[in-house]
Parts: sequence; C-alpha cells; structure tokens
Amino acid sequence: LCCCEYVDRRGERNHLAACCCDCEDLDEGCERWLTCKSLPPGALERIADTIADRVRVPWFAGAVKVNVSLVPPLVLLPVFLHVAALHFLLGLVILTSLPVVVLWYYYLTHRRKERTLFFLSLGLFSLGYMYYVFLQEVVPRGHVGYSQVVALTCGLILMLAALSRAKKDPGYLPIPASNKKSSPQGLANESVRGTSNGLHAVATSGGVSGRAVNGAAKGYSRMSPEEPEGVKKDWCTKCQLIRPARAGHCRLCGRCVRRLDHHCVWINSCVGERNHQAFILALSFFMLTSVYGIMLTLHTVCRGRTPFVALFYCPGAYSDYSSALSFTCVWYCAIVTAGMGYILLIQLLNISYNVTEREARLALRDNTGRRLLGGLVIDTGQYNRGFLCNWGHFLSLGSSPPQRSAEDIV
Repeated sequence: LCCCEYVDRRGERNHLAACCCDCEDLDEGCERWLTCKSLPPGALERIADTIADRVRVPWFAGAVKVNVSLVPPLVLLPVFLHVAALHFLLGLVILTSLPVVVLWYYYLTHRRKERTLFFLSLGLFSLGYMYYVFLQEVVPRGHVGYSQVVALTCGLILMLAALSRAKKDPGYLPIPASNKKSSPQGLANESVRGTSNGLHAVATSGGVSGRAVNGAAKGYSRMSPEEPEGVKKDWCTKCQLIRPARAGHCRLCGRCVRRLDHHCVWINSCVGERNHQAFILALSFFMLTSVYGIMLTLHTVCRGRTPFVALFYCPGAYSDYSSALSFTCVWYCAIVTAGMGYILLIQLLNISYNVTEREARLALRDNTGRRLLGGLVIDTGQYNRGFLCNWGHFLSLGSSPPQRSAEDIV
C-alpha cells in the first residue's frame, strides 16, 4: 500500500481520493431527503460507519484511520470561543448551549452503550487551548509574574501525570485461560450456573438479587446446595469467572473490574481499585490549577476587583478582542470547573462513607440505602467503618494483594 491507500471495512483496496465515491447509502439518503421520504431502517448507521471508515490520514504503510469523535472538539471549540468573544450576547448564548450539547451527546452515547473519545479529546484540548490563550493573551499584559506561570505550569503537568496514571489498568480481573472457551452450562458441576440471556447469578441464603448499573451487568441470585450458607458467589457469564467482593462487569470495556466505581467518559476508562486514587488526584489537581488560572486571568483583565465580583461584573472585558477572548475563556473554565467540582465532591463523600458509585446506584434503585446530606451520598452501611477507617481503606487500595478468602466472595 502507498501512503494514500488502505483496506476498507469490506476488505477491499481503496484510495483516499475516492472517499466521496461509491456511497450508495448516502446517495439514497440525499435522494429521499430531497423527495421528502423517510430513510430506511439502519441507513444512518450505515452512512456513519462508511464515513468513519473513510476518514483517514496518509501514512507510510497505508492511510491510518482517524477516530471521528476526536475531531469535533479540535475544530468547534476554538470557533465557538472566538465567536463568543465578539459580543456579550453571543457569549451568553454559546456558553449556555455548550453544556447542553455535551450533556445531550453523553446521553446519546450512554444510552447506546458506546465508547467514545469525544470527552477525553474535549478535556485535553480544552486544557491545551486554555493554557495557550493564557500565555498568548494574559501573560503579555505584564500583570502575571514568572513564578505564577511556573506554578500554573507545574499544576498542569501534575494533573496530566495523574490522568496518565488513571488511564492505566483500573484493576481488570484476569480471564482464566480454561474459561475462555467454556460456557456456563459446562461449569454446572461447579455449582455456579449462568442464565441463558447473559445475566449472572448471585448466591445468598434467601435468593437475593444482585444487579449492577452504570456499565455493570445485571443478574439474579441462586444458592448452590453444595455450598454452605454465608458463602456468596458472583458468576459473570461474560468473563467466565467468579468475581470477588465489590467487583463488577463493565459493558463498555467488556471486562470485570475489581472494586468497580463507574465508567468515566472523561478518561474513557473504568475507575476501579487500581486507578481510583489517581482519578481523585487528577480531579484535585485540575480544580486547583483551574481556579488558580481563573484568578490570575481575572486579576489581569478586571483590575481592582475581587475574582468573584469580576466574574459577574467586569465593564472593561469587551473593550478589546484580547480581553474579551480571555474573559470568555474564563467563563468556559468556570463552567467546566463547576461540573468537575461536583464530580469531585460526590467522589469525596462516597469515599468518606466507603461506598462506590455503582453500589450507591444499586442501593438507590433497590431502596436499601440511606440518603444523607440532601441526597448527595447514599450510605449502604455494608462497608462503612467510620470516616478515618474509610479513608485509610481508600488510601491503601492496591497496596496489598487481593484477598482470596471465602468472606470476600460475593
């Protein structure tokens, strides 16, 4: 293959110059749109798959496929922010609509159980672009010192380092080689049976049902006559293994994760036993760095006013385009920081009560937990051992090998 050729999803050799050719679904869709006819079922999905397969860049051994979800933030974010800096009303409309569009896209992908790099791309590009605007528009005004720039840069580097660690293995349970080709029916002699529709069984003495949400598989329980009472087993028919306590199956990643908290779209990975600490560190460093950058920018653009007052009242913000762009980026950072701050608050409260997001949603749905602090946290009471013990348990995650005792099998 030359640098502009590739093998498409149908196994045929193709060329980048022919990216707009031979798309029958797109031609039919345009024709039906012009004649006011409805599209046939699955036409949009086929068109989207074709476009995603043909979006490629030239490379040495053949054109490389580009993930389409990476492109919108790189193109639309600078355009929207520059348009928002033209006038106050434009900024109000755009900064109000951006969170709505992001939430709509999250709802769309979450409903379809799809993995996407859109949120990770949006987060990383937002950090890079805000840092670029800070160096390009704020620092040259002369009100930001060298030490302040160094402090902001160090905070950004620490946040990226923590994010890189959070992107690693969250604690995936290894799939036994003997179980990769076996079926649940073949393991009936081990007194663990999987249901025919892919749901798993959780054994308790009373037949308690165990279900998981937010990327975890659902299931029901059954007690084996050979097993003594009090010993619980959680069989995952997807991974063909018995999960330990607090583990769950993520339908987006397709793996079981030890002490699964949730699947985070912002890092495009699960948050589990091995990366939960790094996830909290990344959120904390982001909050500190973002708030510090907002204060430095407001102190430069809106002289003589406190940051909180300047955020809502800064008469000279739109006197020139440079200050208008800086002020618009400050408001964008404030919106993102508020959202991340809420996520961090929920995480800290869950850690204080030793409950995962997955367990909290299960308890909320089954009405088995207590709502505390106005419903911000759901205390299941199952693992809560007090504030200090709960934080000690969290800080020791991943420091000791996983326990194999019968009490930890759930």
